[in-house]
Amino acid sequence: MSIELEAAAFRRLLKHLDDNKDVQNIDLMILAGFCRNCLSKWYRTAAEERGIPLSDEQAREVIYGMPYSEWKAKHQAPASDAQLSALAARQA
Repeated sequence: MSIELEAAAFRRLLKHLDDNKDVQNIDLMILAGFCRNCLSKWYRTAAEERGIPLSDEQAREVIYGMPYSEWKAKHQAPASDAQLSALAARQA
């Protein structure tokens, strides 16, 4: 039962991120300490731990719902100086 609930919550998180493409990864990193790329790395690691081969690009496509290069071209804005400063402060 808990795996089903966790999977449902994960799918809802992915849908929420997909519905809010205007939320930039850097903003997620600043506020939450993780981003879509982190999720894709965690997803790939989980697959590898279960003996399922998965490339970084395949994992990103699961998280982004499209090839990462396409998502970046359509939705990723350049980071502002304020965002870069806030991220650096968080990581310090």
